[in-house]
Amino acid sequence: MYAEPILRTLIVDDEPLAIERLVMLCSHIPDLALVGTASDGEVALRLAKSLAPDLVLLDIAMPQVDGMDVAKALCAGERPPAIVFCTAFDGFALAAFDVAAVDYLLKPVTSEGLVRAVARARTQVAGSERRATAEADRIEEFWVPHRSDMVRIAAIDIDRIDAMRDYMSLQVGSRSFLLHRTLGDLERRLDPARFIRVHRSTMVRRDFIARLRHDGLGIWYAVLADGADVRIGRSYLAAVKALAGR
Repeated sequence: MYAEPILRTLIVDDEPLAIERLVMLCSHIPDLALVGTASDGEVALRLAKSLAPDLVLLDIAMPQVDGMDVAKALCAGERPPAIVFCTAFDGFALAAFDVAAVDYLLKPVTSEGLVRAVARARTQVAGSERRATAEADRIEEFWVPHRSDMVRIAAIDIDRIDAMRDYMSLQVGSRSFLLHRTLGDLERRLDPARFIRVHRSTMVRRDFIARLRHDGLGIWYAVLADGADVRIGRSYLAAVKALAGR
């Protein structure tokens, strides 16, 4: 049977009774592990740095460093946790979502409300982990055969990629190299902020596209920096037009 990953949780509140209540409620939620508690914002930030929690249950009204400042600092980190505010005041809701809080619970926190908030936090944490995995799987360079050598090519130096049966042609300036991969695999593993697929058989580096043009009959082309025209497939047109804000 599939088990949810353990959600490492930090509770931050300056009221001991509020911490006790959250500890009790958390103890009834499966796959949630309490890794620490803090009674002020400064301690919370130190603990978050050392414990790397997945979820922070965070009060807002605290002396010195309040919950909003804690949330902003956590969100600026490399691996920000999901944040659920638990507060006695309802006037901070809009500000809470400005710092990407996944939920905003009013005290006294109920079991049902906390369960829903934890479910939302799981969704956010899972999405962050998938993105981190995808980024770790990104290709930054290729080693390709060229005559009797193996040549290293940085992904950022590739101008365009064209499918040629079982091979991909990597164009780097005036030179081209053959790589035994599929275009689908390259689309998945190249940085989407740098490359865009314009046709079922062609990918292009985004900043290599000089302009877009159409032939008056509904066919669009990407005009590349070297003057070449690449026909844009219908299923890719909306994404390519978005480059021009259209």
